[in-house]
Amino acid sequence: MKNYANFCFAAIASTLYQLPVQATAVSDNSGNERPNLLVIMADQFRGDAFSFRGREAVKTPHFDSFAREAVVCTQAVSGYPVSSPARGMFLSGAYPHKNGVITNCQSESAVQDVELREDLTCWSDVLHSEGYHTAYIGKWHLDKPVKPFIDCYNNKGEMAWNEWCPPHRRHGFDYWVAYGTYDWHLKPMYWNSQAGREDFYYVNQWGLEYEADLAIQYLDSIKGSDQPFAMMVSMNPPHTGYELVPDNYKELYKGLNVDSVIAAMPHLRNADQKYVDYFKKSLPDYYACISGVDEQFGRIIEALKRNGMFDHTIVVFVSDHGDSMGMHENIGKNIFYEEAMRVPFMISWGDKLSPRVDQELLLSVEDFCPTILSLMGLEDKIPSSVQTRNLSKQILGSREDMPEYQLYMLYSQVDATGKNPETGARGIRNERYTYAVRFKEGEITGEYLFDRKHDPYQMNNLAGKEIKLAGKLRKALVQMLADAEDPAYAVFSR
Repeated sequence: MKNYANFCFAAIASTLYQLPVQATAVSDNSGNERPNLLVIMADQFRGDAFSFRGREAVKTPHFDSFAREAVVCTQAVSGYPVSSPARGMFLSGAYPHKNGVITNCQSESAVQDVELREDLTCWSDVLHSEGYHTAYIGKWHLDKPVKPFIDCYNNKGEMAWNEWCPPHRRHGFDYWVAYGTYDWHLKPMYWNSQAGREDFYYVNQWGLEYEADLAIQYLDSIKGSDQPFAMMVSMNPPHTGYELVPDNYKELYKGLNVDSVIAAMPHLRNADQKYVDYFKKSLPDYYACISGVDEQFGRIIEALKRNGMFDHTIVVFVSDHGDSMGMHENIGKNIFYEEAMRVPFMISWGDKLSPRVDQELLLSVEDFCPTILSLMGLEDKIPSSVQTRNLSKQILGSREDMPEYQLYMLYSQVDATGKNPETGARGIRNERYTYAVRFKEGEITGEYLFDRKHDPYQMNNLAGKEIKLAGKLRKALVQMLADAEDPAYAVFSR
């Protein structure tokens, strides 16, 4: 391991500034300029955690400004609200049992080869093959840790989490400054494009700021190139480690009255005190992280505009999942409640997209691959392995063929005993209702039905009362599982 942050930063910058020389002009057979793509993904960012939404006491001036230039999808969800599975679906458009990421990538699941399949074609592979210069910065979390484990903070406990991604597993991304998963946000670690497994380096800078610096350098370096680009910046905060955020962001929330926030939250205020205490301790720092994401997002967008690229670039802001933070007595995500499932999804594209708040489109994170390729004029290049929905027409404003449901998934933990597709949970969500079923070893152990219109905090389980409605939603769920070739279908078909 080499601790040489300044040297690596200079080396990376040098590589970046060579890009315009190396870039090759690619003719556009259609006669139209092909759009660039910029994806910024945060981790554990709740769907309503913007000041412009008026539902959380958080300060996000840059997102508020961007929302006025974008399509804001308020019903977007993560179908599998856990880091690795959500990211695997986001890149591949294939469900976990097809893409290999049925749970988080860590040392326990590594014995079952839980990692993104190398032989799948992701949207990044397609864009690379179509002549795009591709770049990835930040959190990846799609490789299984292998022994001897990397000697770092996230690999010190009972499970190892962090792993290097070798070049042949980067799915078409050329420029690379990334890590698997690493939560010490104030001194993050990275591997760059040429680094070997032991050649990671640390940076004495908040991770998001460093990653924004790299993204801005990248944009500055390719200004004027004839080669289109696709860049994904994957920011770890507001993931846990909330307190590992610069003090200037913490100062914004020193006067936050968390007790008054809790008083308005029935799914928290009557919970076991340990969950209330966790929320009280975490919320100011969680908001501080979000304000930090907001500022770094704003810096990248400003660079895009300064370089004259904004109108020709599809810009997407999204999160892999939300964060319960004690709500419903749940820490983290991995559950069918709104605070875990609902995510931000905002997309702009110059004058090609009319800004609006879309409260109808039932878009899921996993729909991104076919949707973005179609928006970019590459519908005929959507890989045959894609199982999810192309919602490009609906993003553009069409209300025809609107999806009726969104899928929810939770696979069982896997270990050396083998994969167990008959233990876990599945569910379905529409514009009003959330229906979910838990099962163990093939037997259904719990059924849940919430009317979010009259019960927005999902406090009243109606599954035993609204039998007909539950049956209708269960039938729709079973059909979606069959269409997805989900092995959990067997649980419902007996």
